[in-house]
Amino acid sequence: MRNRIIAADVGSTTTKAVLFERGKEGWRVLGKAVAPTTVEAPDLDVMIGLRNALAKLERRTGRRLLDGSRLILPSHHEDGTDVFVATSSAGGGLQMLVTGLVKTMTAESAHRAALGAGAIVSDILSLDDNRVLMERIDIIRKVRPDMILVTGGTDGGNISDVAAMAEYIAMANPEARFGKDFKIPVIYAGNLDARGYVEEAIGDALDLSVTDNIRPSLETEVLGPAREEIHRLFLEHVMMRAPGYKTLASWTGGKIKPTPVAVGDVLTRLAKARGLDVLGVDVGGATTDVFSVISGQFFRTVSANLGMSYSLANVLAEAKVESVLRWIPWETDENSVRNWGFNKMIRPTTLPQTMRDLVFEQAVAREALRLSLDHHCSLIRDLKGIQQKREVGDVFNQLGTGATLVDLMKTGLIIGSGGVLSYAPRRAQAALMMMDALQPLGITELAVDSQFLLPHLGVLMDSEPETVNELMSAEALVELGTVIAPSGHSSQPGSSIARVEMEESSYAIEAGEIRVIPLPPKTTAPVTVVPKRGFDVGNGPGRPVTANVSGGIVGLILDGRGRPLSLPEDNRRRVMALKRWAKAMDAYPESMFADSLS
Repeated sequence: MRNRIIAADVGSTTTKAVLFERGKEGWRVLGKAVAPTTVEAPDLDVMIGLRNALAKLERRTGRRLLDGSRLILPSHHEDGTDVFVATSSAGGGLQMLVTGLVKTMTAESAHRAALGAGAIVSDILSLDDNRVLMERIDIIRKVRPDMILVTGGTDGGNISDVAAMAEYIAMANPEARFGKDFKIPVIYAGNLDARGYVEEAIGDALDLSVTDNIRPSLETEVLGPAREEIHRLFLEHVMMRAPGYKTLASWTGGKIKPTPVAVGDVLTRLAKARGLDVLGVDVGGATTDVFSVISGQFFRTVSANLGMSYSLANVLAEAKVESVLRWIPWETDENSVRNWGFNKMIRPTTLPQTMRDLVFEQAVAREALRLSLDHHCSLIRDLKGIQQKREVGDVFNQLGTGATLVDLMKTGLIIGSGGVLSYAPRRAQAALMMMDALQPLGITELAVDSQFLLPHLGVLMDSEPETVNELMSAEALVELGTVIAPSGHSSQPGSSIARVEMEESSYAIEAGEIRVIPLPPKTTAPVTVVPKRGFDVGNGPGRPVTANVSGGIVGLILDGRGRPLSLPEDNRRRVMALKRWAKAMDAYPESMFADSLS
């Protein structure tokens, strides 16, 4: 029987190791440790950082895990582990360049395939992107991708332009990030009639592999084969060239999952088990990832320049300072936000030391989340006026031509992750940030990944599915509660827009207000929500909905602030509204409203 598991996540900046152990009461997290990742100079060996993390884990848990530099596997008494699994996004993760003929068609299909495979797309080249030949060649050389995905042309369609794009790549002859002797893998997933021409153009300069066309016809998008080939090449070629990864692979039996793929796998499993659509957000220091599982299909986008430390300046620039300012619950000016932002940029990894700093940081987080969700919705779109063939493993639909597939009214669970959400001093702060930024509709459960365990559980799913189920509820997800948010036209502040009947009590949802009903974690309660005419909670305007709602640390949240959420234009009324909402959620201590903070 397996009683001990180590899961490691080798990230771009830190390597995290978690020790799970089975006790009398089931599986639990025995300990966690973090150490700097050492994939880059001067160390150039990812195993140094991993062994440092495991050494810390030994000291914290009292378990001996290493015998010199070797992992003790399998476990023996109090020593070693029975299973070792790993995910990785070290070195910035899998960085890809994608190409296509038309920006809004094959190039975007390639973009979706790469994102769904866990990559960060460094650039997208297409013949209609207005860049001249030398610019394209210069970009290919400068990007230095781990892999290139070449697409273009429907089967039986354009050949000459596809061959021309392959020739551009061969002319550029880009150098790999990890060594000049490494040939960059190129995946061709375009017009099958052009395969011979592409093979001739690429020649021996790069490592070419061929898979099915991602756009065999205008009406069809098949991304599964390209995604699977990306995974294969990433594990067998790219990872093995990174310093120290051969040793890491030997510890895992040759299997290392890209971190975003592991998160996607566990969210997909969770959505299937719960029978609902799921939205996940991960606010990092440099990027914000948004994941969604819609009708069983997994989608992912990366807002590569929206983060809470190294990319904070980009959030302020894209959102505008006045958008951040609107979330500050006292009277202040734009210079205060800018000055705070400048200080944070000087020391990007520092944590808030005062309540004022915390509120400013959480205001920026709201805008990072809002912008990232907007980006996600803009990419997750259906074809307009064209029937589309889908496979179970397909990731994205045609971009920019139809309505977004993200329907918050049908999203039953939102999971937040990242330091600003997972480590918020009060759980109600995380709930309020997600409510303000993501604006859930209807009846939606809220949770946070409090210990950043989703990647670890995602990679464990393949070998230990039952263990994952137990750890998911016991250790990973902290239930915040359920929010009920009717959609509808604007209403007189304070007027009733819906009624919530729970057991023998009835509660009004008032326009412009938040109300919290205590409902403890691990409990459910049957409710009937009766919206007023013109308001919808998931069953159509004015039609009641009956459901079992889950409790949480915050409770049952009745949000009558309307969608889209609009703050009062008058500054005094805006501040008063923010204070009322924070007080209703018990999100902050009273001291945060003191004059000394402004």
